[in-house]
Amino acid sequence: MDKAILLVEDNPDDEALTLRALKKNNIRNEVVIAHDGAEALDYLFGTGQYIGRNTDVLPQVVLLDLKLPKVEGLEVLRRVRADKRTKLLPVVILTSSNEEQDRIDGYGLYWLILNEPPPSRRS
Repeated sequence: MDKAILLVEDNPDDEALTLRALKKNNIRNEVVIAHDGAEALDYLFGTGQYIGRNTDVLPQVVLLDLKLPKVEGLEVLRRVRADKRTKLLPVVILTSSNEEQDRIDGYGLYWLILNEPPPSRRS
């Protein structure tokens, strides 16, 4: 069985759009949906409502919105990258933000583990 995809999204319209795009592209992995950052962390680390979940089985990929209630997406990414169990877990940032700092912060956190420099700011 294919590993699950963890979709972390609080907007029902964006959730539906993402699920439709996955289906249209024949991505048949189970999709686990977390509606806020705290729920995502609970799923990944087997806490809260996911206590007892086998955390040795990680998702194939995390699709992570940046603007989330409870725990923001960049903080979720920081915690994922800081933990040895999840530091190499593929994370795709989903955002409608036009704030360049969000993109730079996300890129920096993603590539920090590979010691790559973040993109330079445009003037």
